[in-house]
Amino acid sequence: MDKKNALRAGALAAGTTLMMLLMSSPALALTRDDGDDPGPGLSVIQTLGLYVLLPLALFAVIAGLVMALDKSKIRTIKPSSSVKPEADAKA
Repeated sequence: MDKKNALRAGALAAGTTLMMLLMSSPALALTRDDGDDPGPGLSVIQTLGLYVLLPLALFAVIAGLVMALDKSKIRTIKPSSSVKPEADAKA
């Protein structure tokens, strides 16, 4: 019974994907609309800077500000009352 459900789910996913691909028309992306005025494209360096380096830099700045402005104290683990310190233990 498990194989039948997996086969049904796979067929549904494949059919949905196929229909989405067929219904989308990338050829229509080449036709220009009235008033459409595309600018110059981005180079590889500009694309990497905009979509990779800029988000990493923003993440680093935000993380640095959070760490620098953190007002919480350093948490230390207090010894439990059942454990006696070595200084109190007499040999």
